[in-house]
Amino acid sequence: MSPSLVSPGRPAEPKIDRSLTLHLRGDWGGANLHRVCGWIAQELADRCGSRTRIATWNSRGYSDAVRAVGHGEVHVALTTPAAFAAAALDGRGVYRDGSFPDLRALGVVPQRDRLVVALHKDLGITTFAELRQHRPMLRLATSVHDGVNHVGLAAHEVLTRSGVDVVGWGGELLEDERPFESLDHVKEGRANAIVHEAIMLPVWQEIGCDLNFLEVEDDVLAGLNDDFGWPAAVVDDHHFPGRAAFRTLDFSDFLVCARADLADDVACAIAWVLGETRHIIEGQYRHLAPERSPITYPLDPVTIGKAPIPLHPGAARYYDALPTA
Repeated sequence: MSPSLVSPGRPAEPKIDRSLTLHLRGDWGGANLHRVCGWIAQELADRCGSRTRIATWNSRGYSDAVRAVGHGEVHVALTTPAAFAAAALDGRGVYRDGSFPDLRALGVVPQRDRLVVALHKDLGITTFAELRQHRPMLRLATSVHDGVNHVGLAAHEVLTRSGVDVVGWGGELLEDERPFESLDHVKEGRANAIVHEAIMLPVWQEIGCDLNFLEVEDDVLAGLNDDFGWPAAVVDDHHFPGRAAFRTLDFSDFLVCARADLADDVACAIAWVLGETRHIIEGQYRHLAPERSPITYPLDPVTIGKAPIPLHPGAARYYDALPTA
């Protein structure tokens, strides 16, 4: 335990005398959720009994992670985008077969991301109205729509509510699990359209000059917010080459979640790790500009404590102890 981490006016550094055995759930193994789990595990273990063991299980980081926490398979899981977990509280959308009212947040790791819909410029289509009018044959790359993958789920909802029927118009869906395969489909000419996220990845800049990015219509965005609590957001001017700002579906943030029955001192300690050792995770991304980083640094403890679901009481104790401006 490093005394340098205890600053005047900051919440006290936790010390848990007993040894813990905890199970976390991250992503497929090589992406950002797993990296956050490693950070939490390292810093938490340093402040617990000497025989503490913390394992990180592979996951997809979507509704499967929420269900794993809700069913007690793991103690803590990360899911993205954060707002999608709110539907689990009262059983909406993909959680209509069973709600998880005891789901609680330990914090939110910020990632400024968006789901975007883009078509190759050769199609000559710049709006959803034009897309419905012309009904082109699309080879559209996105993620699998299987009730787990949030990208595939969101793509299906956006397209369906926008009156787009890719297969019915004679086209095809190129479905994969992760964004890298979908982006490669566009880059290598197998796809002439894409619905995806991870807009900070460099490959978007490579292919962006050849794409028209479609603004999602207001009624579609309002319906998604009303039905599922999915918020809208803006893609900034020139984030994509030559494209002015436009509205689409927000796909931001990693939610660190647990059940309400997680021990209060453990929940508080994890929240403390997120807020007070943030320099450790920030250091892994500072070679990237913040707007192009998978974690949007600098992290702010107050913002970390603003979650789309109720905070765990133990975590709330840390955030409530933060000094006010």
